[in-house]
Amino acid sequence: MSTLRMTTPRLLALRALLEDPKQERYGLELATQASLEPATVYPILVAFETVGWVSSRTEDIDVHEVGRPRRRYYRLTAAGVTAARDAIAARERRSAPGHSRRLAW
Repeated sequence: MSTLRMTTPRLLALRALLEDPKQERYGLELATQASLEPATVYPILVAFETVGWVSSRTEDIDVHEVGRPRRRYYRLTAAGVTAARDAIAARERRSAPGHSRRLAW
């Protein structure tokens, strides 16, 4: 499994997914929950799915009966829950008061 560079939007998406890891949520719902634009959250979800952190499914509905397009639902995998918790903990450690940052050179 590959690792991802953790940006602030990715961390916000992970926090939203971790609020209830077993619950499936559709992209717009996650975008709202994470305070991200939909155009930002969808590429993040694709990246998470590519590395195995998220699984997704398209709902099985009659779009004419419901009056809206099908939604794609996302949920963290077991590996995704672990990776999300690790990524958030790592960011919190780096942001903690007293954390010393060393220059790269």
